[in-house]
Amino acid sequence: MNKIKKVFRRLQPARLNPPVAAYRIVQLTILVSLFWKWRFFLEANDIYANIPVEDPFFPDWLRSVTTIRLAFWGSALATGIGLITSSKLLRKTSSWLGLMGISLMCIHQGSYNDMTFVTIWWCCLWSVWLAHRMETDQQDVLMRRAAFLSRLIISLILLGGAAGKWTPEFWSGEVLFDIYFVDRDFWVFNYLRENYEPEELREIAKWYSRQVVIVETVSGIGLWMLPSRWAALIATIILSGIVLLSNKYLVSVIACLVGLACAGFFVPRRPRKADTPAPSKPENPVAG
Repeated sequence: MNKIKKVFRRLQPARLNPPVAAYRIVQLTILVSLFWKWRFFLEANDIYANIPVEDPFFPDWLRSVTTIRLAFWGSALATGIGLITSSKLLRKTSSWLGLMGISLMCIHQGSYNDMTFVTIWWCCLWSVWLAHRMETDQQDVLMRRAAFLSRLIISLILLGGAAGKWTPEFWSGEVLFDIYFVDRDFWVFNYLRENYEPEELREIAKWYSRQVVIVETVSGIGLWMLPSRWAALIATIILSGIVLLSNKYLVSVIACLVGLACAGFFVPRRPRKADTPAPSKPENPVAG
């Protein structure tokens, strides 16, 4: 009978390790962000290989096509290893290598001004932090801290985006009208152009732009203060909405942040007070 029980125990799936699961989701979404930029990488590679662009601000090694190739492929390879490995040492090493590769992308002449690599950089930094703390026995505490850091990073990025939009041009809708409403080939703007006159489009663009500014500002200020699961859900909805209602190219910027937000879903629920049995009181002796 004992042998049968042992066999059944072996057949049962292993208990989910929340920190490892959260870490792997972030690595997967980092890869999605990176390879969503595949066309950009090919174009940048051709430009720098055939028509070298020289800016005296950047040293030679930060203008080199070899540097950007090694940084892109090195970070992608390191992230892929971190996604699949079970080795703690290899996970830590790959996290550091991924962070270093993306750091190069953030300062290289060919990619420094692309927000994709900034959001990936923050996710890589979070990954390095988590990879070095997975050996703790207090996984519940670790996940709460990991989720807090994840929503703090997302709040910081959203608030930074909002700060750059608090201008008269954005508040009036002029900027987003020129970027999206005039000729952007995306389902939302195609529908609006087909059904509304130019003056109506300008009015829609004004309120579209204002809701972007307000949502990013409120989220940036308040998201990090919410409970983990609520913050994860709201962040996922907001970030997904940015892509669905603006343009598909933002997937490269947003995908890794959605993965980062998902860390909140792995935070264990706190036991309710009603579920916690009250300590039994000692019986008073009956006076005789």
